[in-house]
Amino acid sequence: MRDAQPPSPAPYSATRTTTRLLDALAQPDNQPVWTVLDARYRPVIAALTRRIGLSDVDAEEAAQQTLTEFVRAFGEGRYDRCKGRLSSWILGIAHNTALRMLRQRKSGPAVGSTAVAAAVDAAAGSPIDEASLRTIWTDERDRTILAQAMVVLRTERDVDERTVNAFELVAIRGVPVQAAAAQCGMSESQIYVAKSRVLKQLKEIVAELTKAFEEDE
Repeated sequence: MRDAQPPSPAPYSATRTTTRLLDALAQPDNQPVWTVLDARYRPVIAALTRRIGLSDVDAEEAAQQTLTEFVRAFGEGRYDRCKGRLSSWILGIAHNTALRMLRQRKSGPAVGSTAVAAAVDAAAGSPIDEASLRTIWTDERDRTILAQAMVVLRTERDVDERTVNAFELVAIRGVPVQAAAAQCGMSESQIYVAKSRVLKQLKEIVAELTKAFEEDE
């Protein structure tokens, strides 16, 4: 009998709803579940805290601290689904973590630049309101989902790499169709067909991932 292998975060686990992932945490050997949740939330947390005012390095540290606190709190039974969405709970931990790091940086030796100093003063002095935080979270969640959707598209859908590249050039990078056609070795009509085909599948994947990400009530 072959040894059991942990499930890959994408695409199967990537489309597993957060509710089902949380349910799976009660099962023995739940490390693969934590791996999926980490992959789902870490890039969003890091991006959120960067926009609050942290540097790239500090944002990665804030994401690590946030997820560590989440793991500890969940293990202690402090998360109650009846009181709100998991994403809102994690967002609150991330916000508090970022503010704490900004205050620590402000009280340290030198902030490093006028721009960073201004961000520290603004964020540490007056926390961002909940509506603005949720807007930032949603923006960064959508960016993360799109990136994950492109991975799923490349690894699990019957779309060749040249077609995906053509789509990225025209739809994401804004390269003119004529230039994209020359670069991909395709006709302009083939570029339009590629864009339409990929866009249709990408919308389906994004919808599936978004539902998986947010269905945690």
